[in-house]
Amino acid sequence: MEKFETLTGIAAPMPLVNIDTDMIIPKQFLKTIKRSGLGANLFDEMRFDRQGNEIADFVLNQDAYRSAEILVAGDNFGCGSSREHAPWAIKDFGIRCVISTSFADIFYNNCFKNGILPIALPQEAVEVLMKDAEKGANARMTVNLENQTVTTSDGESFSFEVDAFKKHCLLEGLDDIGLTMEKVSSIDTFEAQAAQARPWV
Repeated sequence: MEKFETLTGIAAPMPLVNIDTDMIIPKQFLKTIKRSGLGANLFDEMRFDRQGNEIADFVLNQDAYRSAEILVAGDNFGCGSSREHAPWAIKDFGIRCVISTSFADIFYNNCFKNGILPIALPQEAVEVLMKDAEKGANARMTVNLENQTVTTSDGESFSFEVDAFKKHCLLEGLDDIGLTMEKVSSIDTFEAQAAQARPWV
């Protein structure tokens, strides 16, 4: 998993509340078990009409936000069904950080396992960040995970809380498999001892 340390990038404003996982990646795209390719269908029903044409006023279809790496969203982001395809689609599109006042628990935890940093901040802070994001491509935010800060293009900074273990995993680029591989020496030792003690197994 790619390490997350400091991210400076374009932030897309999406002030909708209760954006659920079906809005993030509609159910017809859940047939795949691959993590790649889903970015093309991120927010599919909001990005495209029934003929597959882009809806011009949707934020990620606007030239200023096509390369957004940060998403500033409304309250209760990622609610609904517990599909891991939602963070897969977000990450595949290129978004590495989502900022909101609150997240659904399962979505929140899935983000960390897929290299995305979800940041929960008070409403007042999110409103400031939303206005900064509305400035477009010339306004770039900086997210510093080590210092746990989000800084606007004007230099205003907000501190956020993050679980120490989840922070460690992002900083080191460790998903569940990576965490297991950190113990590979101990696992090999156990397997060797087990093979000697129970050769019939």
